[in-house]
Amino acid sequence: MNSDNGRRLSLHIFFFPFLAHGHITPMLHLARLFSSRGVKATVITTPLNASLIPHAGDVHIQTIDFPCPQKTVLPQGCENLHSVPSQDLIPAFLKATAMLREPLEQALSQCAPHCIVADMMFPWVTRSAAEFGIPVLVFNGSGFFTLCAVECMSLYRPYEDVSTDWDAFVIPSLPGEIKMTRTEVGHYVMRNEEPETMKFFEASEESNAESYGVLVNSFHELEHDYVEYCRKVLGKKAWHVGPVSLCRRHTDGKRERESEESNAKHECLKWLDTREPSSVVYVCFGSLTSFPKSQLREIAKGLEASGHQFIWAVATSTKSNNNRDEDEEEWLPDEGYEKRIEGKGLIIRGWAPQVQILEHKATGAFMTHCGWNSMLESVCAGVPMITWPNYADQFYNEKLVTSVLKIGVGVGAKNWSRLERERIEWEAIEKAVRRMMEGEEAEEMRKKAKELACKASQAMQEGGSSLSSLDSLIHHLISSSHH
Repeated sequence: MNSDNGRRLSLHIFFFPFLAHGHITPMLHLARLFSSRGVKATVITTPLNASLIPHAGDVHIQTIDFPCPQKTVLPQGCENLHSVPSQDLIPAFLKATAMLREPLEQALSQCAPHCIVADMMFPWVTRSAAEFGIPVLVFNGSGFFTLCAVECMSLYRPYEDVSTDWDAFVIPSLPGEIKMTRTEVGHYVMRNEEPETMKFFEASEESNAESYGVLVNSFHELEHDYVEYCRKVLGKKAWHVGPVSLCRRHTDGKRERESEESNAKHECLKWLDTREPSSVVYVCFGSLTSFPKSQLREIAKGLEASGHQFIWAVATSTKSNNNRDEDEEEWLPDEGYEKRIEGKGLIIRGWAPQVQILEHKATGAFMTHCGWNSMLESVCAGVPMITWPNYADQFYNEKLVTSVLKIGVGVGAKNWSRLERERIEWEAIEKAVRRMMEGEEAEEMRKKAKELACKASQAMQEGGSSLSSLDSLIHHLISSSHH
């Protein structure tokens, strides 16, 4: 392990995350992981996003900025996907991020790193780096299962062989007999996006093919069949290096938040301290998934009807556009709802300390949108999931949880859409909660989830599958470096 250490210290890698919290956080963890193996790690981002990064430790932060005249094409004041006013502006935001190409190339020219790890949402980086003879590793925001499933969809187009949107088909060649319907398949996979958006995804595919390889935030024991399929059948150079969040597992007490958020953290964890083990359902759909108020009412009714205790983190998007309170609580079923659930349910408006909630012994299930970061956090905590996918890679992630790992049950979501949310009735929500929290099937899922948590931890220890994979990659980079 230490034989290459002297040489590793001279290895310098740039990390270039996409401009969104859900991309910056795992990339920062990844940079810290490389740094812990003796590599000089520099995160490249814009000044606004750099200001959002808490204590980077041994990781260097270098800023690049949008060219001033071109800043006007960004939605006003936007340098982060979370501040984009609406989903329909995302294509414009994606296009605008390409303006970082020139400042990045200047940074590459000045610093000449040995390698750059770039987010898959920056497809132009591979060719920019090639001009300087610098290899690019693409950081994949999903797991091996999704990577393989999307590739099989592109190769075989099974969705063309069914008569209706609701007819199920099996994804050809993919291990596990995975069934889907057209309604669950992303528009970008079926090539029916807007031309500009389609161009972006095609460029991303080309970038992956031309890169040095792919880094995946996953571990071999979680997706072993798909790790092997990816490498041996699809022929991709890919390294599993996760869960990267575990590189900071013992720093929970150092999370930098506003004082009121720290109080919310303290209060909800204190509330959990008074509950029985595995008795609480944690409900959170991430910061980019929004539901209409009518759906929030169904969720509230379903949780109450289940009879099980819950913590529900509700995104603070219940205000009108002029920032005036628009009867903020009108999404609750009735005025007496919170009084009625007192002692059984806790509603958090806005940010919640998700990792600490999931790791708490009282948490028994996680109702989630199936974003990859959230799913991995649940796996690391040993908590089974109630799945509610909406768009992006979420329906594939749901299949991994429910059909392959068998540590989750779905609420019945079937329609992939960035903008429109299908309505899930409260009865379906109640049924999914009861199925996850009651009976032998629930106990079996909880047992499997806890076993996976142990394997996740082992993967990130010395000699574990992910750290060994990372060391192998570093050795490759050292061997191929001409600097």
